Amino acid sequence: MTRPRLALFDLDNTLLESDSDYAWAQFLIEEGVLHPEDYHAKNQWFYERYKDGTLDIHEFLAFQLAPIAGVPRAKLDAWHADFMRRKIRPMIFPRAIELIESHADALTAIVTATNRFITAPIAAELGVPHLLATDIEEVGGVFTGKARGVPTFREGKVRRVEEWLAGRGRRLQDYESWFYSDSLNDLPLLERVTHPVAVDPDATLRAHAAERGWPIISLREESAAPPAEDERARRSRKARERTPPSSE
Repeated sequence: MTRPRLALFDLDNTLLESDSDYAWAQFLIEEGVLHPEDYHAKNQWFYERYKDGTLDIHEFLAFQLAPIAGVPRAKLDAWHADFMRRKIRPMIFPRAIELIESHADALTAIVTATNRFITAPIAAELGVPHLLATDIEEVGGVFTGKARGVPTFREGKVRRVEEWLAGRGRRLQDYESWFYSDSLNDLPLLERVTHPVAVDPDATLRAHAAERGWPIISLREESAAPPAEDERARRSRKARERTPPSSE
């Protein structure tokens, strides 16, 4: 029996040219909401810790969510609309849209450590119907500046995916699954899917992918081989040849 398909996508530096968390902080600095001397260096420090795999996600969330705590939602939404126009739309790779569309026959979701306030409009812009992101506590419709539940980061991505699928009456192993990511931080989920794919990966993920024989693709270079159906189909065929027919 053919398994249903599931395609999962990291967001920052995978479907986007840069990091939406970092860009949001830079946007608030440009708007005069945050003081550059107080905020820029710390924002950069956290970004470097993310890239080298040593980020304390709870420490970062306390820093990153503080500026939106207590701000009326109408003001936040107005900021975000401008943020999408100035920062996010220029970051979206045309090839990212093509990659998402190549999985039109699959259940698709963005799985990102970045918070839901920042990423929900981005997921909608990309046409991805499901979003697993770090949730923010709200009281009376106002953000408190605290995260809610399990952050969607490292092993937390695996847990959030499993919980989401359980809510649909499924398990990850029920699907022929893909996960696309650029980051060493996503190794826990990459190692759980049928088809892990490294997208413009950092050095650690690139080395790991090369060692494991995982595909390495680029959404940045027009000359790079596209994430076309051919590679996916070839890998799927080989997986079926190695796997005995299901008894279901």
